[in-house]
Amino acid sequence: MKLLKTSELKPGMKLVDSVVTPTGQHLAKAGEELTKQLINKMKLYRVESAFVDVPKEEPKKALTPQNPSVVFAKQEALPENQNTTYIEESKTHSQKVMASQEFKGFQMDYIVAINNLKSVFNGVIKQELQINEKALVESIASLFVSRNTITEVFDMIHQMHSMEDSVYAHCINVALISRMIGRWLHLEPHDLDILTCCGLLHDIGKLSIPEEILNKPGKLTDEEFEIIKSHPKAGYEYLRNQNIDSRIKRSALMHHERYDGSGYPNGLTSDLLSDYAMIVAIADVYDAMTAARSYRMPLCPFQVIANFEADGFQKYHTKYIFTFLNHIASTYANNRVMLNDGRACKIVMLNKQALSRPMVRFDDGEYLDLSTQHDLQITRIL
Repeated sequence: MKLLKTSELKPGMKLVDSVVTPTGQHLAKAGEELTKQLINKMKLYRVESAFVDVPKEEPKKALTPQNPSVVFAKQEALPENQNTTYIEESKTHSQKVMASQEFKGFQMDYIVAINNLKSVFNGVIKQELQINEKALVESIASLFVSRNTITEVFDMIHQMHSMEDSVYAHCINVALISRMIGRWLHLEPHDLDILTCCGLLHDIGKLSIPEEILNKPGKLTDEEFEIIKSHPKAGYEYLRNQNIDSRIKRSALMHHERYDGSGYPNGLTSDLLSDYAMIVAIADVYDAMTAARSYRMPLCPFQVIANFEADGFQKYHTKYIFTFLNHIASTYANNRVMLNDGRACKIVMLNKQALSRPMVRFDDGEYLDLSTQHDLQITRIL
């Protein structure tokens, strides 16, 4: 019996203990034989290791005069660069991102940005600080200036979820995503900076919520949820007397409003909503859904796209949600992904009418149009 990391498991090994996810979900029973699909499922649910019985290897036959007919072909070593390529290709997308020098630099800048934002929030709440919009944007400039591709920005954000999931980290993520949407909408530089500030300050009102409610691991009671729903108004009150662009104040107040009037705190409909608040609303939901919660695993981008496709066109500004979904899906075109049945495949073509259900190709060359298979969905970027 051995305790092996999930990455070391092989099909054919037998489980000594049952496999349980970090959230308590049972995936396999003791005595069950591992398959490739089960191992992939364990990786999907972030199971780090398992106790298994490892089959003993057969002893190799020696080349002796009594066995002259046995001929061994010389095992040629892979060229060093080819071997390195194989190792790199076998890593998951997440592992590649976290191992990169780019991510290490991003991580350091991110921690500095969180500390800076804490100082700003505390200064505003104590009425000791007048917000300088330019300085606020510059405080996180290093997080997006050196990231040259869309994929890099979103990859970095996803990796930071496991490290810091505070109000401050969420605000930084929403600011970065909002700024990216603004770039896709071709906003002018000054407007991009205002939109970035909208994201950075949108949740300042959450600091008025008691920590035991804000960070409660279980389901909120109706009374607790009503307290949570007060944070947009609290955020607006914190910012009301600040000499800043009015769009920043309205984003704090309106980022939970929805186009169909189903949002809060005031149940406003489309004609009364700020455009920048509606951009921040999309970024806010995307970041929240791709982060882990006590009651669920983090959703992958295609699961979030599917949720937006289900009701987003009624709840969000049509132009902004279309722009966002098209670009997010395109960002991960040609990526290797995992389906909910444990199979790995590669995205080969997007379906414009169903962005969450692209055409995929399996390793054996088989193609599958996910828009025709509603029991299957993408659950992880590999």
